[in-house]
Amino acid sequence: MNRFFSRSMRSLSAFSIGLLLASNNIAAELVKVKAGHLVALDMAPLFVAKENGCFIKNGLDVETVFFANPGDNNAALAGGAIDFSTNPFTLPFFAANSGVPIKVVAAAGGWGVMEVIAQKGLELDSMSALKNYISANDKKLKIATLQGDTLELILTREFEKLGIDQNDVELVYFNDLLAMVEAFRSGQTDLLSHIKPYTTEMVASKGATVLTTNAKTWSETTPNTVVSVLDSTLTKRPEVVEGYLKGLICAADLINKDPIKAAGILEKGTYFRVGSDVLLSAFASAPAPISFVPDIDAVQSVVNDLSALGYIKGETKATDIFDLDIIKKLEKR
Repeated sequence: MNRFFSRSMRSLSAFSIGLLLASNNIAAELVKVKAGHLVALDMAPLFVAKENGCFIKNGLDVETVFFANPGDNNAALAGGAIDFSTNPFTLPFFAANSGVPIKVVAAAGGWGVMEVIAQKGLELDSMSALKNYISANDKKLKIATLQGDTLELILTREFEKLGIDQNDVELVYFNDLLAMVEAFRSGQTDLLSHIKPYTTEMVASKGATVLTTNAKTWSETTPNTVVSVLDSTLTKRPEVVEGYLKGLICAADLINKDPIKAAGILEKGTYFRVGSDVLLSAFASAPAPISFVPDIDAVQSVVNDLSALGYIKGETKATDIFDLDIIKKLEKR
């Protein structure tokens, strides 16, 4: 081996070692946190931030942890197994009423995520049309939903608003979100109260029609899910909470400005198991760009409904557990 080649190899080796050490130093500086989640379109910022380096840019090494059940997600946060929880906005109230020192720091990211859809053959295009159908037909329509969940409450609010007697329909309760979709897909239920992008897929593939969304039923910025932490995380590690929220904002900026790229990232990660065309359609039908400050008054009104139905007990108010100071500050920048 000639001396020039030998020196070059030594230089290359030193360069490679330098890169490796730099990489290790960066990894060592990142704060490791775990984020529990379900699967709904408003969790897209979490997934994009994970895949596109938005969390790393803000000093975090985020491990995402999937939960099939919102209750398990809540329990993991309460027990300290995860640092952040993305869950339906009613779940923090259950936790707080059980004595868990929980704080909601932001909406998860996305509006109009919940939808009530109907089978194509029913030719329904609104909840008012559903009322007319019920009045004109003896058959009880079967509606797939989750009991004690916002997916049921969107129905009960519309029923009350329009004077629909709940006894004139059949609510079919499921424990599994994907099983609900399959029941609707196979025609076992007539209506489905569910979330994007799965409702979007039913519209695209089965010709289903959208009767209402949570944006229409409650308000434009009523969330589907929210980001929660333990109070100790917020008070003792506010910089970690801020870094996490900055990561979500970074991802939302990409989704809002370049949804095609974002859909490609999400499809590549197989988070939703639907095609990029469905994801793009789901993003396009949102009533507003992704942001993270929710309508607390609307949240409280839904929790009041939950209490009236006997699903929740306790005196916890939205103002007791929603601490939006950090996200409001970041969104003003």
